Parts: sequence; structure tokens; C-alpha cells
Amino acid sequence: MGFLLPTKEEDGGRRQRRNRFSRQIIPKSRAPLRRPFQGTRTLMALLYGLLWRLLLFLVHINRALVSWLRVRLRSWKGRLWERAMAALLLPVALAGVPDPQRKVYQDPDANANPVTGNRNAGRRSRWLSDGRSLEKLPVHIGLLVAEEEPSYTDIANLAVWCMAVGISYVSVYDNHGIFQKNNSRLLEEIVRQQDLMGVDGSKCNVEFLSQGSDKHQHHVVSCRPSVKVLSPEDGKQSIVQAAQQLCRSVENRERSSRDISVSMLDMLLRESKSVPDPELVVKFGPVDSTLGFLPWHIRLTEFISLPSHRDISYEDLLGVLRRFGSCQQRLGQ
Repeated sequence: MGFLLPTKEEDGGRRQRRNRFSRQIIPKSRAPLRRPFQGTRTLMALLYGLLWRLLLFLVHINRALVSWLRVRLRSWKGRLWERAMAALLLPVALAGVPDPQRKVYQDPDANANPVTGNRNAGRRSRWLSDGRSLEKLPVHIGLLVAEEEPSYTDIANLAVWCMAVGISYVSVYDNHGIFQKNNSRLLEEIVRQQDLMGVDGSKCNVEFLSQGSDKHQHHVVSCRPSVKVLSPEDGKQSIVQAAQQLCRSVENRERSSRDISVSMLDMLLRESKSVPDPELVVKFGPVDSTLGFLPWHIRLTEFISLPSHRDISYEDLLGVLRRFGSCQQRLGQ
């Protein structure tokens, strides 16, 4: 049995039908492919730039946080040390306290309060221990007030705290000479703060000195410690007096002009003053200036600035003394 082959006509008809069917199903031309978005590179560049700025911002925040944490850790370290010392001194402060169930004020006419006395004793022991724990303590400290309205109570507190930790000389200075004009008021406030804080007046006598005349304005038996009230005229006046003394000695032919030197002027300035140069000056206020504070005596003085002397606390003063104790004075080396 054989197969019949299609003729040429039949084969041509089949091809025509196949071509017609393919034209109906498959279009002749396809739609062109879409090109990629031409701004993709620009968008990616913008994203990379924003990402880089974000990273820089995070780096700055990290640095700021690290510096802030360092400062806070230092203050926390000091506070932890203070709390540890307070915890060690707490039994001493509470020694002799009566039963808490009993009333403290049994006698209304009693002059002494045992709780206040124990509290003051704890304060005194804490101040003494703080002064001994410092690496170095200034013998002479200056309080430079660069604010318009001084507070006598806060300055008196600072003076009493300085004397309580073991500082021998305290100088109070303001640019307008307000404390020197009202030194009796400052003296009364210091004495009142001594009584409130329980500081023994026989050990912390207050002595007011006048830089220009070297006369005691308030005579006391003991000279330790003493408070010096200064004004802008004090430092300049002492230099003028020493220069006049040198000129008179040359005029009277007691000295030669060749003998005049800085060391001689320094010797004359120190002969008339029994107070050493201040090692530390605490400046209160926004003004970055010494405001004429003893220009000859502050060659080796360390200056530490605080925003204000109002509402200052003992912890602020202790922090300043610790900063002074940790600083290194190379003296030109």
C-alpha cells in the first residue's frame, strides 16, 4: 500500500493558508523595548550623598556624646567619692543621737541642739577630710566677682568653706570696689555663716586687711586664716608707691639708677605685704578679664572661671579645688 504525494497545486494552497494563519496570529512588527530610566544614576548619586551626610552627622553626634560622657564620668567619680566619704563619716555624725522615738526638743529653753551639733561636726570633719584628700591646696585663694550685683551671703559661704578646708588667705575682689566699701557688712555675714555652719570662731578668725595702707581694719588675736578685701586701686597703688620709693632713693643718692631692677621692685612690693601671692583665683561672671586684680602678684596664678557666684554650692568649690590640684604648673619649663 503506498502513500499519495500531494501535487504542486495542493502544496501551494496549503502554504498560502499557513501564511494567512500566521499573519493573523503573529503580528509582523513587535513593540519596541522600553529603554531604562535615564535619571537612575542621578538618583543614586543623590542617595549616596544623603547617606554620606547622615554618616557624618552620626560621627559628630558620637564625638559629642563621648566628650559629654567624659565630663559626666569625672563629676560622677567625684560625687561617688563624696558619697563614700559621707557614708564613712555617717556613724561619726550620728554618734550620740538619742532614740528617734523620743522627742529631740525636750527642753524648749535649751540653747544647744544635739542634732544640729552632730550635723555641724559631720560637716567640719568632711571639710577637713576633703582638704587633706586634695593633691595640693592653695595657701592663698582669690575670689574675683565680675558681676553687677554681688551676693554677700554667697561670698561669705565661699570664704567660710575655704577656711574650713584649710586655706589660710582669702582675697575678695570686685571691679567696682563694692565689697571694700561695705566690708563691715561682709564681715557680719561671714561671722553669721560661721555660726550657722558650726565653724569654731577661735580657729577661723576673720581679718580684714587694706592693701593700700596695710592696717588691720578688724583686729584679731590670730592671723590664721584672714580675709582680704581688695579693689582695683589696691594693686596699682602698691606699684606706684614702690616706684615712688625707688625714685626717692635715687634722688637722695641712696641708690644708683643702675641698681633699679625688676627683682628690687619685687622685693619692695613684698616687704610691705605679709600675704603670699595667690596660687588660685576663681573668677565669677561672663567677662574674660582679670579686671585689674593685683597685676604684679598673679604671674604664676591659676585662673578658673565659673558662670556665677550666686547660689554656689560647696561641691562647686570642691570641684574647682580638685581641678587646681590636678593641674601642672611648669613655670616656663
